[in-house]
Amino acid sequence: MRSPVPDCGHRAADSGAGRPAPALIAGVGARRGVPEAEVLELIGAVLAAAGRPPAALAALATVTAKAAEPGLLGAARRLGVPLRSYPAAALAAVPVPAPSAAVRAAAGTPSVAEAAALLAAGPGARLIAGKRASAPDGRPPMATCALAAPTGADTWGSSAITSGTEGATAARPAGADIVLPSPGPPRPGADRRTADVDGSRPVGETPGSKETL
Repeated sequence: MRSPVPDCGHRAADSGAGRPAPALIAGVGARRGVPEAEVLELIGAVLAAAGRPPAALAALATVTAKAAEPGLLGAARRLGVPLRSYPAAALAAVPVPAPSAAVRAAAGTPSVAEAAALLAAGPGARLIAGKRASAPDGRPPMATCALAAPTGADTWGSSAITSGTEGATAARPAGADIVLPSPGPPRPGADRRTADVDGSRPVGETPGSKETL
């Protein structure tokens, strides 16, 4: 699977060429064992659809249950951005355009990708790309991604919102935590739409351990 996302070295050079500081947050939901390449390809596709360059990305965000997922850690490292994670309860407090009861039952929150993006982007953040699923060849998708921008900070491109989740905003609930520092070199500036992929899990499995949101 070929990723359209450049490595962090190219992105660092791009961001220093008179461009605004990176500000966008990519919220990512993932199934256990999601390949790094699948995450990177999805993020690249979501950025391209939103008309934003990879250098605009400031961080990835997900639910705490996925904070140690190798595919997410590897994608963050390749992109040169931090991976932030938040408890399911904090994500559940974030208003999203289309909360899912099935996802809530599986993960303890009705949204991961959109809620994590909005939460990490800060109070008043807005979705610029609604949740979108990956599209691997020959098997079900294992990741979802959404983009959010902080208030007044997204000056990288068109203000159009993709995939039908227009105008969603959220405040930052108490109790959110950032658990992982940037795996790449320091970067300037502040450290979404698809169907749900899989809201089910075997009986007795810990919520958030397998599903994609």
